[in-house]
Amino acid sequence: MMGSAIASVLDRKDHDRSDILEMLQCSEEDAHQLYRKAAAVRNRSVGKQVFLRGLIEYSNICGKNCLYCGVRRDNQKIERYTLSREEVLEAAMTAYRLNFGSIAIQSGENSSKVFVDTIENLVTTIREMTGGKMGITLSLGEQSRETYQRWFDAGAHRYLLRIEASSEALYRRVHPDDDMHRYKKRLECLKIIQETGYQTGTGVMVGLPYQTMSDLADDIIFMRDFDIDMCGMGPFIEHSDTPLGARGTDNLFLRERFNLTLRMIAILRIIMKDINIVASTAMQTIDPAGREKAISCGANVVMPNLTPARFRAGYQIYEGKPGYREVNESNISGLNFDLIPGTTLGLGTWGDTPHFGRRLTGK
Repeated sequence: MMGSAIASVLDRKDHDRSDILEMLQCSEEDAHQLYRKAAAVRNRSVGKQVFLRGLIEYSNICGKNCLYCGVRRDNQKIERYTLSREEVLEAAMTAYRLNFGSIAIQSGENSSKVFVDTIENLVTTIREMTGGKMGITLSLGEQSRETYQRWFDAGAHRYLLRIEASSEALYRRVHPDDDMHRYKKRLECLKIIQETGYQTGTGVMVGLPYQTMSDLADDIIFMRDFDIDMCGMGPFIEHSDTPLGARGTDNLFLRERFNLTLRMIAILRIIMKDINIVASTAMQTIDPAGREKAISCGANVVMPNLTPARFRAGYQIYEGKPGYREVNESNISGLNFDLIPGTTLGLGTWGDTPHFGRRLTGK
């Protein structure tokens, strides 16, 4: 039995909103116990393996105009790009050759017929080229039910659509007030994704302007009640070419956001024991060992960047995104496992979450 003030909270089987708030606001000393508990839960529930998703940033062309995002439609300071079919397939085959098991295709939001058809064809081709052995995650924003179904039928089996803020009031404050940026539409798309049969992922930004501890507690509850299968969340980092970042980066609170994100990862792991949780690149932006620390707090997925190097500067959702070494056999994950003892790479496997199967069967 733990002896600190947070011990009784961590030992409970079911955690309510007040427990989540207590964990979010615990002392630094107690936070280390929180992290150890989360890592132990991760090891028991999903294992000690860290799974790889080779990230392919397909295009930075986006129809949305979110107030925090560097690839927002109105940002005229970036050079727009879309990878060629050959570049996507080459990146996917690099992941296959390195035995990643999975890739993730990410893009700015686009619902044109050409875009939808191209993604469908790419997914089909990647599945064919790898003999069905390559797992495929998509993170391509809000789409129609028909589009989600087409991509699922083509062979994609995971979809990540971050809610960014589960509070509708906060969501409205960080998005334009128009029909392209509706909270209810976002929520509807998440439900359609789940109904289509995808392993369904979402996530939030931690440390947004106007965000409260109560908002963060409600984010955890939202993900629990929605019954997600995977989560990708990270600290809010300003981009100077956006309305929310026009004053520059608030360095004073970057570390606070980082620590809050570690707590959010740990709490979510304790509450949703068997889901997949990504150690995001945004963590590495603030702390060179950020992804390793996230894994030590309960995360179990990393996403090495396989986007051709010449395009990576164009996919700056937030400022200060770290540069990447080319992925190769000598260090395919980019992780320093000396900082996360007891874990290993989960190579050659999709790394599906046990939660998905249990959600489908109701067990």
